[in-house]
Amino acid sequence: MGESEWREFVLTGTRTGKLATHRADGRPHVTPVWFLLDEGEGGEAGRGTGRGRGGGVGTGDGQAVPMVVFTTWHASLKHKALRRDPRFSLCIDDQAPPFSYVMLECTAGFTDDPDTVRFWATRIAERYMGPDRAAEYGERNAVPGEYLVRATIDNIVSFQGVAD
Repeated sequence: MGESEWREFVLTGTRTGKLATHRADGRPHVTPVWFLLDEGEGGEAGRGTGRGRGGGVGTGDGQAVPMVVFTTWHASLKHKALRRDPRFSLCIDDQAPPFSYVMLECTAGFTDDPDTVRFWATRIAERYMGPDRAAEYGERNAVPGEYLVRATIDNIVSFQGVAD
């Protein structure tokens, strides 16, 4: 997939990302997350390394690589794992033939600023719950103890039509 194709793919519909981290004892931990890409709407978009594998994905078109954003509760396993080691992978896949996926290898940063958390929690909720419930979910997640993860995309791996 090219740059515009992988971006469109990961933002299509309500696909969840499968977040892969590792536990303190080294075992893998995978959990689904609701997410969006920050392409500059909520602050300056980050830039990745421009490396790519699989379908030739990279940043050769000169676009800034967006940042991955999602929320996490301070006591959750994913939050604790990311605080220990901010590196993670996020796999977004298509559940229907011919099966495609994008894997984003990222480095997490955190903020607990209530306005920033509310802004992104509302936008994320709009994607997954619809505009009628977005504000409700935004408020529910903009509480002390909730963090926004803003992650730099370090590498992008994508495959389109795996079963073809």
